[in-house]
Parts: sequence; C-alpha cells; structure tokens
Amino acid sequence: MRYISMTSHNIGENLATEQYLMNNKDFGEPLLLFYYEEPCIIVGRNQNTLEEINQKYVDEHNIRVTRRLSGGGAVYQDLGNLCFSFVVHSDSEEFGDFKSFTQPIVDALHEMGATTAEVSGRNDILVDGKKFSGNAMYSRNGKTFSHGTLMLDVDLDVVGKALNVPEDKIKSKGIKSVRSRVTNLKPYLAPEYQDITVPEFRDTLLKKLFKVDSLDEIKDKEVVVTPEEQTKIDKIYEDTYNNWDAVYGNSPEFTVKKRQHFDMGTVDARIKVDDGKISNIKFYGDFFGPGDVEELATALNGKKYERNEIKNVIDSVDTAKYIVGVSKEELVDLLV
Repeated sequence: MRYISMTSHNIGENLATEQYLMNNKDFGEPLLLFYYEEPCIIVGRNQNTLEEINQKYVDEHNIRVTRRLSGGGAVYQDLGNLCFSFVVHSDSEEFGDFKSFTQPIVDALHEMGATTAEVSGRNDILVDGKKFSGNAMYSRNGKTFSHGTLMLDVDLDVVGKALNVPEDKIKSKGIKSVRSRVTNLKPYLAPEYQDITVPEFRDTLLKKLFKVDSLDEIKDKEVVVTPEEQTKIDKIYEDTYNNWDAVYGNSPEFTVKKRQHFDMGTVDARIKVDDGKISNIKFYGDFFGPGDVEELATALNGKKYERNEIKNVIDSVDTAKYIVGVSKEELVDLLV
C-alpha cells in the first residue's frame, strides 16, 4: 500500500488531488489518502445542492461548498474532521462493499480504545450506536475509490445549522440526505488519546494501518505530487470543484415556493430552477403596483438562483413599480 498525507485544507483541492491520482497514476498497489479541511459542505453527485444546505448560514460563515464525484448524502466538515480514501483496482473489491474498505480503520480505532466502533448499515461507522463516519464510493476506468469521514472533534452545533434547510421546503427530484444522530469520536478513545490533534490522529492511524512504530519506516511508501502534476490538479480544481456550474448548476430541476405577508399585502413567488438557474418565476398575491409584475419576472429569468445574482437584478430595477411597500432587501430575502 502507498499513502499520501495532503497538506491543503481546501476540500476542493483535496478532491481534485484524489481524482487526479485515481485517474492518472497506477502504483501497482492500493493508495491511501488522508486529508482534513477548513469548514465546508460536500454534497453527493446526485443531490440538489440548494436543498441540502442552509445557504444564508453558509454565506454568513464563509463555509465552502463543493460537489464530489461519489454518491451519498451531504456532509459538513471542519478542521476537527479527518478524511480517508482508499483507491484500488475495481476488480479487487465489489462496488458498494464499504466494509472491506472501512474495517481496517475500525480495527485501528479499536486499538485506540474505541472498542464499540463498528461498520453499520449501508455506509456508516458507528460508536455506541452513534454515527461518526459516512462513506461514499466512485468507480471509473477500472479504478474505485472509497472515501469517508472521521469526526474526531467537529463543531456539532454547526452541523445542524449548516445542513438545516429553512422552513420553505424545496420540491426536488434530488436525492436527499438522511439525517442521523452524529457524535465525535474523541470521547470514546483511550485516555492517552484524549488530547490528540487531527494530524496526530492521522499519523497514529497510518502507523497502525502499516503496522510500524514510526513513519520513518514507511517513507518509501509516501506519494509526493510533482509540480507538473500539481498544475494538472489545479485545473481539475478550477474546472470541477471551484466551478459554480458544477457545484450548483448540476442540481436536478426543482421548484421553490416563497410566501410572506407584509403590511402592504402578501407576496407569493413560485420559482422553477433548472441547472441552478431560474427557468420560470411567477408572482402571486394581493399586493399593489402600477406596473406589470411580469416584467420583474422576465428580468429574473435565466439568472443564477443565488443571493448575489438575484440582488444585482433587484438593485437594477425599480421594484416599487411592481410591488409597493416592500423594500429591495426584503424582496431579496423573500426570494433567496
């Protein structure tokens, strides 16, 4: 087995590295990747991004959002979470057999004191019946990777807020995440690991997986990305993981109903979104305005369904001509 401990804390850059190594390198043996990143949300390949995240909270707290190649549900990660990924030839493992990939991690955690850790259900790892790891899988061109999370010391308060969609529900064809009881792993580790940091946790797992006492013993197994390879990885990052169309635009078609009562009356907006952009919007309600509100709808059609773009449109038109008594800011808040 070969391994790489990635230095970037940008989830998109790390996923780009994982993708590049899977598609362009063959070490003749399995590859293990470890990485951890600043606050981010990663949605599954078949999910509706806007349905899975609390966009307002995400924007206010600068949480990065990206989409991964693999399926499964949305996950929140921060610097208290460690990700692992195994890359193998597809014929060496059955697709969907998560246990074959995760059991070595579970065995190492048992050695660290988390003796109740177990692979459970389709793709989770639990400790005392609570989830601390979710896993997903992807295959292409004879290779498969299975990657997962290890919630060592994640800010659990943020998990619920960042992934908690507000009351205005979205009717979508996207695959929805299953909300589970989650926990951090650290309280279940042996006393000598209670103050362990994420880098120390990573290195401890490496030593246990390779059955060595020091990482110096496996220096020849470490993978180092060359500058030429990094240039190619950077392009994957920009084209896929830092690309609005790939993250939001690939969301399935969905509809949103936004309705609010103001002092001057009720505004009811029905918004159809396709590939992340407004394909149709209709305004209903008992509001007043000298102009035809259909003109406002026309201005919004074709725009990205995200706050900044909607705000730019609203700021550029005289909204009082169509809806009297509602400020531009209130209208933006209603729509997004």
